[in-house]
Amino acid sequence: MVEVHVGDCRAVMPALPASSVDCCITDPPYGDTSLDWDRICVGWVSHVSRVLKPAASIWVFGSMRFLAPLFDEMQAEGFRYSQDIVWEKQNGTGFHNDRFRRVHEHAVMFYRGQWREVFHETQFTMDARAKVVLAKRSPAHTGHIEKTPYVSVDGGPRMMRSVLAVRNEHGRAVHPTQKPVELLAHLIRYSCPPGGVVLDPFAGSGSTGLAARQNGRRAILIEEHPERAETMRQRLAQDAPLLQGTAA
Repeated sequence: MVEVHVGDCRAVMPALPASSVDCCITDPPYGDTSLDWDRICVGWVSHVSRVLKPAASIWVFGSMRFLAPLFDEMQAEGFRYSQDIVWEKQNGTGFHNDRFRRVHEHAVMFYRGQWREVFHETQFTMDARAKVVLAKRSPAHTGHIEKTPYVSVDGGPRMMRSVLAVRNEHGRAVHPTQKPVELLAHLIRYSCPPGGVVLDPFAGSGSTGLAARQNGRRAILIEEHPERAETMRQRLAQDAPLLQGTAA
């Protein structure tokens, strides 16, 4: 269900078949820090554009500083903005003690083609509030009908909201910017058809592959750093063996 490729995504993706991927979900380096691995990768969007099907979508995680210029690059490749979600963590970073504590990250969805042709399946949760309903009854001693309120025990489903509160994986993460599998599962179910293929050109910890496999989708993961790719392989292998893998 999962392919792992080791190398720069701009060198790996030209070998992938054109128009063969249903959606892309990725978390590129934002370039917000001085860490050696946090360098913006220039030109990856055009390669993703080639391997995506004509009507397809891309979800990109990032800081506001990283995402703002990305809109122009996406537009140049024929993609349009669709929507965005906010991942709310149970804790966050505090680089500055004179600002709001940052406990969220953004993910933006871009798409190309006709929206009706782009796979998108609305997600629901079962946590809708119970509703107060008026029920009619006819008491024997009065002879007239009264309405008595009662509260439904089961609130039923509701459309999933754009702020997703999902616990991060600090303490058990194998990558410094690891995304929770649960968070990625929501995006995969929304944007990739069952049995379809998800591409992550900045795979990191392999969470995209785990979420895809657990939800009946295939995944193509690309990771530049060999040591992190090996850690990712080990993490994936704990759940099930990999389908195949290459190095570039």
